[in-house]
Amino acid sequence: MPLRFHTLALFTALLCFALALTWGLRPDWLLWLWSVEYSSATGLVARRNAALFLALGIMFYRARHAPPSDTRRAITTGFITGCFALAALGLSEWISGNAGPGILLAVATETVLGLAFIQAHRTSVLTPQAAA
Repeated sequence: MPLRFHTLALFTALLCFALALTWGLRPDWLLWLWSVEYSSATGLVARRNAALFLALGIMFYRARHAPPSDTRRAITTGFITGCFALAALGLSEWISGNAGPGILLAVATETVLGLAFIQAHRTSVLTPQAAA
């Protein structure tokens, strides 16, 4: 079943808003899931992550109706790159022992999102009228 950009962008926006709230209000939960100790330094980074997730959520929510274009491709390509980079970093941190197995949930989510955006982009290139 081909994914439409609209559906994927809306899902991604909602996920980013949920992550912004969690990183902003209760970063200790996510850090606990990853087996990373909460400190003032990790709290600072977590709150800054919350702002980035809020920005991503707003971008995807606003772009959800965008037709296939260079701008939509730029957003998608940047997000795909970020997802795969985060997945690789998460896997590396788990292998090196800096994070617990809970980080594999983030790695899986980032990998699935990256692949889903690749598939949605390919669908929009092959069938631009139906995928917009």
